[in-house]
Amino acid sequence: MGKESTIPETAVSKPKSILRKNGKLKTAFYEKELTRLQEELIKLQYWVQDKGLRVVILFEGRDAAGKGGVIKRITERMNPRIGRIVALGTPSDREKTQWWFQRYVAQLPAGGEIVLFDRSWYNRALVERVMGFCTDHQYQEFLRSCPQFERMLVRSGITVLKYWFSVSDEEQERRFQSRLSTPVKRWKLSPMDVESRNRWVEYSRAKDAMFDHTDIKQCPWYVVPSDDKKRARLNCINHILSSINYEDITPPTIELPPRKKESGYIRPPMNEQTFVPDLYPTQETD
Repeated sequence: MGKESTIPETAVSKPKSILRKNGKLKTAFYEKELTRLQEELIKLQYWVQDKGLRVVILFEGRDAAGKGGVIKRITERMNPRIGRIVALGTPSDREKTQWWFQRYVAQLPAGGEIVLFDRSWYNRALVERVMGFCTDHQYQEFLRSCPQFERMLVRSGITVLKYWFSVSDEEQERRFQSRLSTPVKRWKLSPMDVESRNRWVEYSRAKDAMFDHTDIKQCPWYVVPSDDKKRARLNCINHILSSINYEDITPPTIELPPRKKESGYIRPPMNEQTFVPDLYPTQETD
């Protein structure tokens, strides 16, 4: 499937030049490589739109594993009408009475769309199982039904990619502590996250059982080690690009004609409009 690799030869032949002393990627290399990969994602976007492809990408993993970070980097340069993020909240009372997959089916892509699920139907095998939000019968039924459901998606022509972001307990704890001490990140830490922190082993068992039942040939799980966020992001994006055959059909640059000179229009007086206060100086002062 797809291309063999999108990693430039320089990144492979000269690894020392891109690494810091602690083994992590240098920031300059990471930013340059991310920009290159985002340009490739735009090419993929044009191809998906032109060919009417339907792509589903699932991102699963423990809390603070880095799912949101990679989704943000994938979509920040894309057309949001083509690359759409789905992050469903707690099901309503009505949705709780529906077939488990029903509200996720409503979010599946039409032709020319890429849908990225920030958590997905696998909530039943993970959060709901560990926290006791579903019955044993509902859980067992999910494990039986999920492979069949995903095979149906693939047979219908939808490309399905599933990524599990794997983070160590030490790194997860460090990220939790960082969220507590950083005001702009504190919203990321919910009571559910705190509870999951106390159930590390239960989550591990749930994840293992999930893999045993749903790591199928048609829709395999791809594990992304994510203790190093930057490396995880680049590796995941590279894998997505290598998993979908696409060609560069970027439209040619549009030539803008000279702007027409309009006449007969008089702008309303500036003092009749309400402006946002300008709180910042427009020039340096001594």
